[in-house]
Amino acid sequence: MILVEKAGLVPGTLLQRYKRFLADVRLEDGSVVTAHCTNTGTMKTCWEPGDQVLLEVAANPDRKLKFTWLAVERPGGWVGVETGMPNRVVAEAARRDALPGLAGLHGVRTEVKYGVENSRIDVLALDREDRQVFVEVKNTTLKADDWALFPDAVTERGTKHLRELQAMVRAGHRAAIVFFVHRADVDRFDAAREIDPAYAVELDRAAETGVEILPLAVRLVTSPGADGLWSLGWELQGLLPWVPRG
Repeated sequence: MILVEKAGLVPGTLLQRYKRFLADVRLEDGSVVTAHCTNTGTMKTCWEPGDQVLLEVAANPDRKLKFTWLAVERPGGWVGVETGMPNRVVAEAARRDALPGLAGLHGVRTEVKYGVENSRIDVLALDREDRQVFVEVKNTTLKADDWALFPDAVTERGTKHLRELQAMVRAGHRAAIVFFVHRADVDRFDAAREIDPAYAVELDRAAETGVEILPLAVRLVTSPGADGLWSLGWELQGLLPWVPRG
């Protein structure tokens, strides 16, 4: 089931990604455009020059960068690089009661302030017993062998979120962290322990505290149209096992 779909996407060939926010893309007519890259991380294992990409045309005609980079085709399949989509897809799945690992959600809200460290929870819902369920969503694109790993760079903010989720569990609520595995060429998950040991330790602690760890397998469904434009949809495939790497 496709939960979210975008149409009218422009295909192109990636030339380079630079200054974190920018990517140069050659379109099929030979012109070169600079697209906005919402992913400010390292994007290791996500792209190489020459990869095919899909760009979304900006709704605002006055925006400086007319395109946003959504996805890239790697040897193992498509990888989603737009960091706003995971929150949107997870929220839609929660509204439809179709979020693996968290059945029976209702009363879904997004971007709600909570905690004592000035945080916002990505999704806040109620479960079947009307307990509050705090759901943090992490875009997960780093690949090593068959593992999806998070994070791809040191993330003090991510570690803070794990502390906040644990506090919610201690207060009697439910809390979960969804690792939105935005590529289909992996079959297991772990923390990127060599990249951010502190985050890995905190994730282990969160699991022991009762935070639900949900590595969510995602499939990107692409389709070219007769007009040369493409569509892109997001499907959820279930949960990957959390398997320590190394």
